[in-house]
Amino acid sequence: MAKPDLTTGSVTSAPALDMRDACFEELCQIATADRNVVVMTDDMGAFSLEKFEKDLAPQYFNMGIAEQNIVSVAAGLALGGKRPFIYGISTFVTMRCYEQIRVDLCCMNLPVTIIGSGAGYTYGSDGPTHHATEDVAIMRALPEMTIFNPSDPVLTAAMVRMAYKNSGPAYIRIEKGPLPCLYAEQHDFQRGFEVLRPGRDVVIVATGVMVHSALQVAEELSNHSLDAGVVDLYRIKPIDEGALSSSLGQAKRLITIEENSIIGGIGSLVAEIMAGRSRPVPLKRIALPDRFCCEYGNREWLHAYQGLDVKSLAKTILEWK
Repeated sequence: MAKPDLTTGSVTSAPALDMRDACFEELCQIATADRNVVVMTDDMGAFSLEKFEKDLAPQYFNMGIAEQNIVSVAAGLALGGKRPFIYGISTFVTMRCYEQIRVDLCCMNLPVTIIGSGAGYTYGSDGPTHHATEDVAIMRALPEMTIFNPSDPVLTAAMVRMAYKNSGPAYIRIEKGPLPCLYAEQHDFQRGFEVLRPGRDVVIVATGVMVHSALQVAEELSNHSLDAGVVDLYRIKPIDEGALSSSLGQAKRLITIEENSIIGGIGSLVAEIMAGRSRPVPLKRIALPDRFCCEYGNREWLHAYQGLDVKSLAKTILEWK
């Protein structure tokens, strides 16, 4: 993968780093400086968590496969002055304990951060029980909830730091495995989105791992004389609606691509924002259909099956009249 130049839109090579390593190395630094920070897992392991178990054992708790209980315990710890970070597979730390998140965290606006590993079809071969394809929609509906969906290791570390400084509940969706760096470490992420590549004909809005696909799609579209821009929407909630609307409003056409359900994801979000503009902009939402995927395969196979691979995405956009 290539690294965009945020000024010129050109690309340079960049290394791939594990997103979980970026997450927990940053969190370890935070926890070393602040002994009130605690990490709670649902029997999940990660190589980068070993430092917590070894060097910060009093701040690390394996709570077992009991996500509902973990959220309630985290709420109690937060009321006692701690800063809990919950880590588990995305589906289990959101959908399984949604009522606890809503009542125990959001109703009381407590500073508990949920780190969900395995967004979208990361665990593709484990079937629909492990497909995190509706979590964006349900977490968006919760008042007080902040949602981050980083697209690279630098962003992942920054989102952890921002969640730590946040005064309320947060949800960070992280990838399992390496992704190339798109950003410099000194980049300012406060706006919540970034124009990675300007484009005159069409602008593609993406989030998380699909940002990398969007950049490849834009390159493919350029071979067909279509100038495509790419926007990385890494803070899904709250949204700076004015800034995003202004950035997208000059586009001739808009595309959203996401590895989430067509209902309630960033396609819905962009449509909601752009609907209030005086100048309408044609919008096409490309996402997963409103049905469970009971086919089994790795992530790349499932993307091709669902039309989310680069070739299929480019074809869909080119055929959009």
